[in-house]
Amino acid sequence: MNTQMQSTNNTATNPTITPLTTRLEHINITVADPEKTAAMLTDLFGWAIRWKGASKLGGHTVHVGLPGLGDDYLAIYTTPKHPSATARRTDLGGLNHVGLVVDDLDEAERRVIESGYEIHTRADYEPGRRFYFDDHDGIEYEIISYI
Repeated sequence: MNTQMQSTNNTATNPTITPLTTRLEHINITVADPEKTAAMLTDLFGWAIRWKGASKLGGHTVHVGLPGLGDDYLAIYTTPKHPSATARRTDLGGLNHVGLVVDDLDEAERRVIESGYEIHTRADYEPGRRFYFDDHDGIEYEIISYI
């Protein structure tokens, strides 16, 4: 069942339900080496490490995002034991991809290629242009420009 549709229908049929203002603060991704993934994101996109340290589950976490006052970030986590790659993009609960919006798609593509990653898909359809690549852990990134 589509929960967005359900929420919209409930609000429309039940005026006592007030929609909540929400925003995405972070996504936590399990990787083999958080420092390596954080370095990739800072090198490719000019992000900054906002925090790093021990995780509540053991292991190690690095938070990366836009420098300065950005409210959203990626939490890059590893378990105390080497994580296993069991969930795939099409598995229920698996991460399909991470979508990042950039203001210069050509520059982003140049950086990705120069860093040794392979672009496996390019697409140009509304509402923007995009390309996809997989990182060293097999996590797919969609890089998008709406300009």
